[in-house]
Amino acid sequence: MSITKVKDYFKSFGVEDKVIELDQSSATVELAAEAIGCDPERIAKTLSFLVDGKGIVVVVAGDAKIDNRKYREEFHEKAKMIPAEEVETIVGHAPGGVCPFAINEDVEVYLDISLKRFSTVYPAAGSGNSAIKLNLMELEKYSNPRKWVDVCKCWIENQ
Repeated sequence: MSITKVKDYFKSFGVEDKVIELDQSSATVELAAEAIGCDPERIAKTLSFLVDGKGIVVVVAGDAKIDNRKYREEFHEKAKMIPAEEVETIVGHAPGGVCPFAINEDVEVYLDISLKRFSTVYPAAGSGNSAIKLNLMELEKYSNPRKWVDVCKCWIENQ
């Protein structure tokens, strides 16, 4: 089970107790925000894409959407999400629980700047009813991103 894999991953940092197992689904931004009791934009959703035939994940704020122009400028190809039935095989977590922790070794992580306006965010923790509250330094430490990117829209006023 992915949540077990994520807890084991966090055990190596001594923070496995920070993983929150919820009584209700957190598989979407709206459900996660309701279950946790936070604003939807503070849910750090992890989106999975194929770049050069290889899986990547981009962690973005709950109210952000991929901007195709920015994405193409960053990754030099059109945004192509991994088909739902292939996400678990490629990334290591099933849809609804995809997170940047304890993922398959060849999957690169990117963090979007839409997250930088929050002191804490809530990414999933490997299952459709889990999360973990992290500050941005912790998110960066535990997700080990390749880099921060600017590939989203709809989170800045008047955009």
